[in-house]
Amino acid sequence: MSNIKTIKDVDLKGKKVFVRVDFNVPFDAQGNISDDTRIVAALPTIQYLLDEGAMVVLTSHLGRPKSKADTQFSLAPVAKALAEKLGKNVTFVDDCIGEKVKEACSKMKAGDVVLLENSRFYSEEKKNDPEFAKKLVEDTGAEAYVNDAFGTAHRAHATTAGVAAYLPIKVAGLLIEKELEFLGSKTENPVRPFTVILGGSKVSDKITVIDSLLDKCDAMLIGGAMAYTFALAQGRTTGTSLVEPDKIDLAKQALAKAEKKGVKFLLPVDNAVTQSIDFAAGKVGPLEVMGGNIEEGWAGVDIGPKTIELYKEQIAKSKTILWNGPMGIFEIKDCAKGTFAIAEAVAKSGAISIIGGGDSVKAIKKSGFAKDVSFISTGGGASLEFLEGKELPGVAVLDKKC
Repeated sequence: MSNIKTIKDVDLKGKKVFVRVDFNVPFDAQGNISDDTRIVAALPTIQYLLDEGAMVVLTSHLGRPKSKADTQFSLAPVAKALAEKLGKNVTFVDDCIGEKVKEACSKMKAGDVVLLENSRFYSEEKKNDPEFAKKLVEDTGAEAYVNDAFGTAHRAHATTAGVAAYLPIKVAGLLIEKELEFLGSKTENPVRPFTVILGGSKVSDKITVIDSLLDKCDAMLIGGAMAYTFALAQGRTTGTSLVEPDKIDLAKQALAKAEKKGVKFLLPVDNAVTQSIDFAAGKVGPLEVMGGNIEEGWAGVDIGPKTIELYKEQIAKSKTILWNGPMGIFEIKDCAKGTFAIAEAVAKSGAISIIGGGDSVKAIKKSGFAKDVSFISTGGGASLEFLEGKELPGVAVLDKKC
């Protein structure tokens, strides 16, 4: 993937550049942006283009509107936040095609920034409708395309892939360049030992990733509810823990592959368990620690203290670490000990540390160690698909260096 052209490989001075960013940010109950990570992640690309004398037309989706204008999914608050971070005016247009867009974009000068309204207000966006993609280009007057939205690069939508067919220059932004470097190059040719830490609830969500990464890593550490399906595969009891009985054969295949490849495959040797979980209230009943088998009536909610020490020992030996998925129900304070201990161990390991999107990002931030890791991916599903070895449509449409 390192052969993809980026904004550093082309001359964009004086050009109107259509930039797909990922401004799909969360809001609190008061309508304020509660996490501006994705806005901050887009700043280097936007600033680079402005410094180069380009005219920057930004587009993004936000939430899941039902293919029509809906104020709760408007990007207007994002325009205000972006203007504050850039220290300059950002013109917001409450549409992404049509006369308003034509008018705003026709007035642009070098160094100007326009943010278009949520592209998913049109059903044609997700359908990757060619006419809609063409109209996006024509109405903005775009002369080049930059994709910097890694979080949606696995979707073949009009703004992530379709518009590229109508523009002569199609390159990656600095964020996608970094994502491809860390999730691609640094895991394809890792500094060894290379340790992969995988958590989350389902083996079915991660089995392709497990299979792909077993070809690359030296050690794999498993946590979260997916560990209980592996426990079943080893003949252990799991009580009322979340399991996927129909995925036992897949778990067995992964264990067999790890053994064949000589990959150190670590599963929990003990678990924090409880007899009641109230997700709505964010509470669990009294916790016990059980080693090996989990007794009937008890459910695993976190890795246990012996497992934490075992995993920390492996992490300390590592030179490259990829972490995707929490070790337990970290959203509930009493069940976060394992996840936060792993976060601290990864942060203090001195290794190249890559946090692979989704809940892992929430976990590393909640732990307070986000600033101490090498790279935090902005892609949830995209990072998983990329690690599986799938081609991402939003990357495939970009120009190659050779």
